[in-house]
Amino acid sequence: MFEGLNRVATQAHRKGKERRMSGIKTAKDVISKIKSENVEFVDLRFMDFPGLWQHFSIPAARLDEDTFERGLGFDGSSIRGWQAINESDMLVKPVPETAFIDPFRTYKTMVIICNICDPITGEDYTRDPRNIARKAEAFLKSSGLADTAFFGPEAEFFIFDDIRCDQNEHEGYYHIDSVEARWNTGRVENPNLGYKIRYKEGYFPCPPADKLQDIRSEMAKMLASVDIETEVHHHEVATGGQCEIGIKFSPLLHMADQLLKFKYVLKNTAYKNGKTVTFMPKPIFGDNGSGMHCHFSLWKGNNNLFAGNGYAGLSDMGLYAIGGLLKHAPALLAFTNPTMNSYKRLVPGFEAPINLAYSQRNRSAACRIPMYSTSPKAKRVEFRCPDPSCNPYLAFSAMLMAAIDGINNKIHPGEPLDKDIYDLPPEELAKVPKAPGSLREALSNLEKDHAFLLKGDVFTDDVIETWISYKLKNEVAALELRPHPYEFVLYFDI
Repeated sequence: MFEGLNRVATQAHRKGKERRMSGIKTAKDVISKIKSENVEFVDLRFMDFPGLWQHFSIPAARLDEDTFERGLGFDGSSIRGWQAINESDMLVKPVPETAFIDPFRTYKTMVIICNICDPITGEDYTRDPRNIARKAEAFLKSSGLADTAFFGPEAEFFIFDDIRCDQNEHEGYYHIDSVEARWNTGRVENPNLGYKIRYKEGYFPCPPADKLQDIRSEMAKMLASVDIETEVHHHEVATGGQCEIGIKFSPLLHMADQLLKFKYVLKNTAYKNGKTVTFMPKPIFGDNGSGMHCHFSLWKGNNNLFAGNGYAGLSDMGLYAIGGLLKHAPALLAFTNPTMNSYKRLVPGFEAPINLAYSQRNRSAACRIPMYSTSPKAKRVEFRCPDPSCNPYLAFSAMLMAAIDGINNKIHPGEPLDKDIYDLPPEELAKVPKAPGSLREALSNLEKDHAFLLKGDVFTDDVIETWISYKLKNEVAALELRPHPYEFVLYFDI
């Protein structure tokens, strides 16, 4: 990703410049653009605690330069994981440089991403995920270690034709479908033309087996229209619509903003075409799940601080950053793999990166050093555990804090795991630490190991405690209480 290989030069990138908001830096710029573009509505967006974009819209005429300073009020008690009912008032403050024109709305709408503030103290809200990312970037700069943390996430996803699901007192089921899926080889389609993708063989046959080429190209064009540069798009390994669209790397906060735009564009492009997109890590049993391998490097000025003469062309700083990621991985996964479904992907015995080790080529290792290019500018670490269900502000910030801890404490990651993991004898394999096997286990590790996240007040005790309690109550306990359909297969006739 970091070399900019295979960039897609889309027509929207060439002709859609009237939609693009690059160059906007101030509130005055926003107001001027609203007038010149004849914008009718302004959509104000922010991230809730677990990781979904929220929004409300105002007439464009209501937005003035003072709004960016004083903010607009809303009910914070209705947002997941936020305020209690007796202290519900919160403020959104629009961030001018995040503005873009929404390409999907009937009435011309400008979207602006917002920060969240307390209306009484005026301080940034500690549970605002974007605020945590801002503090992480500020902490890195104040440490003197580096100026910029670059992130390049590879968010895999599925495009489905149909999804039905429910769980109540007397039934529980899900049904997903895709015209290209292996399970539809015998379906009556009047006519069924074949070319279904076999399980684990979706990487990457040409059309007509790959039936999603055109919709991915449309997604790439729409991404370009909101200033997201696509580098590559392709079908992924699983049958039934698994895809990837690679986008250009960016600094931490900007990348988190871009990833939310990325998800928004893909979901709406699919919806417009009568399809649906999910970033759920493991929707299909018996086939590959969706990961979000995160490429990561630290820079000072024009110098890539991870490039050096050590293993796989890494510097000592790069190795120490890996040491921090591996040491804190059992806790990190509470943010980078934050759903119960995440651990249906991270299962021993398959290709999932559950081994807390590093390697220059072994994809079953949690950290990999890509060797596609020998250029020092391209040297980075790929953390392979994360999946796209995460809140990117929290996940990227936690990764950065773990890396900083590794660098400051010179945590060496030990010997690399360059052997074929499947050929290791059991006694040697047992020595390789493993990622948590469940969300409950990851949350338990976070409870025990989070001091590194509190440095510089980036995360707070309140954030950690709220995250753990919210996840345990609303996700872990909620799923553990409910019978699973397969339990009836196993146990009904006992």
